[in-house]
Amino acid sequence: MSLAHRIIPCLDTDGERVVKGVNFVNLRDAGDPAALAARYNIEGADELVVLDIAASRDHRPTFLETIRRVAAELAIPLTAGGGVANVDEGRAILRAGADKLTVNTAAIRNPPLLSALAAEFGSQAVVLAIDAKRAGDRWEAFVRGGSVPTGIDAVAWARQGVDCGAGEILITSMDKDGTRSGFDCPLTAAISRAVSVPVIASGGADTPETFLEVFREGRADAALAASIFHDSIQGLGALKRYLGENGISVRQTG
Repeated sequence: MSLAHRIIPCLDTDGERVVKGVNFVNLRDAGDPAALAARYNIEGADELVVLDIAASRDHRPTFLETIRRVAAELAIPLTAGGGVANVDEGRAILRAGADKLTVNTAAIRNPPLLSALAAEFGSQAVVLAIDAKRAGDRWEAFVRGGSVPTGIDAVAWARQGVDCGAGEILITSMDKDGTRSGFDCPLTAAISRAVSVPVIASGGADTPETFLEVFREGRADAALAASIFHDSIQGLGALKRYLGENGISVRQTG
């Protein structure tokens, strides 16, 4: 029996508000994180991700109070992160109410951080987030909220990250982010083939057909989206019904 594919709303926060942009720029206010969390909990989200997207860029600590407020509204797993640079910061996120933590910039600069986090909290609690942009026939990993190129091949980095202890990969296509043009299935499939852990696809979500495509062609284990859920363009219940009717195993809600 295959595991159910997950649908995951994402709350990108900048300060105390949820924001959303296109290709990582032109951010707009999208609401209160706790209010959105409560809504998605009721509507049937499988998990929720909260990312402080400016933490690494601005050298600002993750907003632990936001995590606490969001966690208080949830009966589903919560993943949170932003600017995590050491085990103590990871511990603070988990103590604030998250079940898993994400790490991005600091892991690229210091891969042993992933091993240290996995040793302390278990690989299942460590999600390696990768922001990737196409560069010719490959994808390059970016850091600091997608503002700084690294020259590192994203697929090779995903493989190395898992070897270091990451228990899940959150791959965001910078080319697709906020465009509502469909997920980057070639990127997601390349990551999925390279690693043995679950892969969450992010960037470009639009119609139910785009979710079906990323599960089938992109080989994703989960799909993450923001604006289509925040703006009520797509309902979680209807999306799951469509996927189930088209042969994708999902956890159906009432």
